[in-house]
Amino acid sequence: MPTENPQPLWQPDAPRIAQARITRFQTWAAQHHGAPADGGYAALHRWSVDELDTFWKAVTEWFDVRFSTPYARVLGDRTMPGAQWFPGATLNYAEHALRAAATHADEPALLYVDETHEPVAVSWTELRRQVGSLAAELRALGVRPGDRVSGYLPNIPQAVVALLATAAVGGVWTSCAPDFGARSVLDRFQQVEPVVLFTVDGYRYGGKEHDRRDTVAELRRELPTLRAVIHIPLLGTEAPDGALEWQALTSADTEPVFEQVPFDHPLWVLYSSGTTGLPKAIVQSQGGILVEHLKQLGLHCDLGPGDRFFWYTSTGWMMWNFLVSGLLTGTTIVLYDGSPGFPATDAQWRIAERTGATLFGTSAAYVMACRKADVHPARDLDLSAIQCVATTGSPLPPDGFRWLHDEFAASGADLWIASVSGGTDVCSCFAGAVPTLPVYIGELQAPGLGTDLQSWDPDGAPLTDEVGELVVTKPMPSMPIRFWNDPDGSRYRDSYFVTYPGVWRHGDWITLTSRGSVVIHGRSDSTLNRQGVRMGSADIYEAVERLPEIRESLVIGIEQPDGGYWMPLFVHLAPGATLDDALLDRIRQTIRAQLSPRHVPDEVIEVPGIPHTLTGKRIEVPVKRLLQGTPLDKAVNPGSIDNLDLLHFYEDLARKRA
Repeated sequence: MPTENPQPLWQPDAPRIAQARITRFQTWAAQHHGAPADGGYAALHRWSVDELDTFWKAVTEWFDVRFSTPYARVLGDRTMPGAQWFPGATLNYAEHALRAAATHADEPALLYVDETHEPVAVSWTELRRQVGSLAAELRALGVRPGDRVSGYLPNIPQAVVALLATAAVGGVWTSCAPDFGARSVLDRFQQVEPVVLFTVDGYRYGGKEHDRRDTVAELRRELPTLRAVIHIPLLGTEAPDGALEWQALTSADTEPVFEQVPFDHPLWVLYSSGTTGLPKAIVQSQGGILVEHLKQLGLHCDLGPGDRFFWYTSTGWMMWNFLVSGLLTGTTIVLYDGSPGFPATDAQWRIAERTGATLFGTSAAYVMACRKADVHPARDLDLSAIQCVATTGSPLPPDGFRWLHDEFAASGADLWIASVSGGTDVCSCFAGAVPTLPVYIGELQAPGLGTDLQSWDPDGAPLTDEVGELVVTKPMPSMPIRFWNDPDGSRYRDSYFVTYPGVWRHGDWITLTSRGSVVIHGRSDSTLNRQGVRMGSADIYEAVERLPEIRESLVIGIEQPDGGYWMPLFVHLAPGATLDDALLDRIRQTIRAQLSPRHVPDEVIEVPGIPHTLTGKRIEVPVKRLLQGTPLDKAVNPGSIDNLDLLHFYEDLARKRA
């Protein structure tokens, strides 16, 4: 809980407040749209949610959004789900992402860094040329608006080109990182039936080469809708039979043609973690993402031409899509493909130094790892360009705030720390960075503009200074237009709108303080969130329970007070099986190979049985609460459990660990 009347850890000085783009926006919006001229951010935020239509109209004008067909009104039907944004308008996301080529032609649009830490620049002109060439080739392959184009790619420039070329032709982009095993990828891509697949032959991570040619062959076999496979030889191998060469498709000097699509035309598909079955295929729109990301990156993150935007991410996480959108503001984006801690823990800081990053984005877990490893980034490196360190993936613990502040203050830097929180579901932040507000330890600065963020009790009453459910009571443009293969919208409604009809419930515990700041307490459901990469427990059960020795399993991810993340796997063994080193090894290898190295459990613990609901569902959230120290009678409704005695094991384990 927030402390009473604390002192801010940091406050922006007057020049920073005056120069911030959000300050200039407020002054302009006051003159042109009746926004409050004074009262600071709190007044601007109140106006942005009270006058939703006017606010979003102002955003499109301020950022000069190019509508090739004008909109009839800002918000048609405003019920959730199903709110209609800018009906009648047509535009193209990729056209806006490449606009800076006209004014910053030879400056870098992309800075690409691999584990050698040697940056390679791609200019705005070159990026635009490659997108033009590839978009023409996609059209020649028969890719039409609405067709899905998939990428099994690391965070490399080719992935950005492929996304933008797909958007230029009105296709729908979707990607997975190459550390995902074939099953994880197929669970995602088979749902959307892609017509084109961009692949690498492998990737480098932690100083090693990882060959993915067998996985690519399996993806090709199992995706019957593919018309073309495009090979990117990251490890230098020949293209497999029937695949096209990246180089051949991107070498023409072709001016891009941007398909003008409706505002709500699908831009990309992102995936939920798949806690209860297949991952949800979340569809977001070209226009919704365009205006939400312009607001988030251009106002909240204060990015524009001359900035360099780095965020450690992979193409399997929404933060990659968010990073690419940095281009919308004319910012140079920094792409890093490699391990977050190779060759040493300070790797990400070294990349920031080499690239002159002005906004440095990472995970809370990385900050805490640096603190534990006694890394001194600002002392040992030239990080003078960094204006803001932003963290997400999990809440940044108080010690993380203090460590970052002290490290930079010791070298005389005035560091803005922005802990942000949002979701794959909206591909944006509900709360976080505001360049004109103070930073309090352990808190996010404020809810985002146009985001009516509230904390509700179980009856739907708003709470202040108390923990409740994170809800959003008015539509946001980047909320999903739908889920793929959800014709009647029931899965979409069930995901967010069942608890409080007509109101988005996100699945996080949150406190809104009386100061207007926000505290996030972790998930109110059972998603596993490792280094910002979310995976559902169902993925792990499916893999582990293929082993004959495992009768059933239960996996829990627990945010630790020190910023760590403890992920135990509980196993109920088949009769006659023993949890020896050989079985432990096979469990870990199975998860590593089939799912992801990030989701190998910290401990594997044998249990007498797995508790279930009366309808046979494993109970994860009550076990998580027990392990966090919640008493049994508060953690679970005893009448809903098939065997209450089994819970005493987890209760005892929590006591021992405490």
